[in-house]
Amino acid sequence: MRPGPIFRESLQVHLVEGHGFAAYFYLMIFLTPVVFLTLFLPSLEAQVWIGPAQVFKVSVVAAMILIVYFSLKLANQEFAPWRYISLKRRLVDENLSPTEIAGDHLALLALQILILALLSAPLLVWAGAIARVSAAAIFSVFALIFFYALAVGVWGLAALALWERKLETRQVFVRAFFIATVFVSAAIYLPLNSIAFLLSFLEEKELARLILLGINWPASAVHFTFHALLLGAGLWIYRCALIKRIES
Repeated sequence: MRPGPIFRESLQVHLVEGHGFAAYFYLMIFLTPVVFLTLFLPSLEAQVWIGPAQVFKVSVVAAMILIVYFSLKLANQEFAPWRYISLKRRLVDENLSPTEIAGDHLALLALQILILALLSAPLLVWAGAIARVSAAAIFSVFALIFFYALAVGVWGLAALALWERKLETRQVFVRAFFIATVFVSAAIYLPLNSIAFLLSFLEEKELARLILLGINWPASAVHFTFHALLLGAGLWIYRCALIKRIES
């Protein structure tokens, strides 16, 4: 399938012109010290030193937070926003359909997540080798991170479609949304939280089940249902915003 004009434009802006390199740079700048300091910098008390047994867990959580956050920012076109042709022009003047635009945006989001994951892969694989984590567990972690970044990243696309000409509004929204997914989900029901679920997965511990409508729901089923609904809701709002731009 041939890439659309929005996909090609974004590749030009992010990779050829290098405006997307800022996200990759910040990812490595924040993740690298976390991985190395977790292993080599003991705390004041030896009893609470994290050490090699826990380095992979800390590294995975840090990588997941950073990848999700920068995927959201990239989807929201926060890097060199002036370089993009407006969605209004794409829809009206160039006669692109919402489906074509959505296809390009989603393909680009998936590509950006993969790039961020590949950049963090050497550090995570190294941490996993130190902690003697199996290859299957490492692969599963990357699959979970991709899923989380996609479920949250589509809300960056929704913000872009809703407030394309209001960069500050978009920036405030995506940051507030990111914080809400991290903290509010944990406050409502801990298994909804991606950090808690990742840690329980790595520790092979079962999170507390949810009793709702007289049914005892497994924590993993609730967790994935919540994120699937998060993804679906983001896509629905994003598409509705694109259609509204045609009508306005």
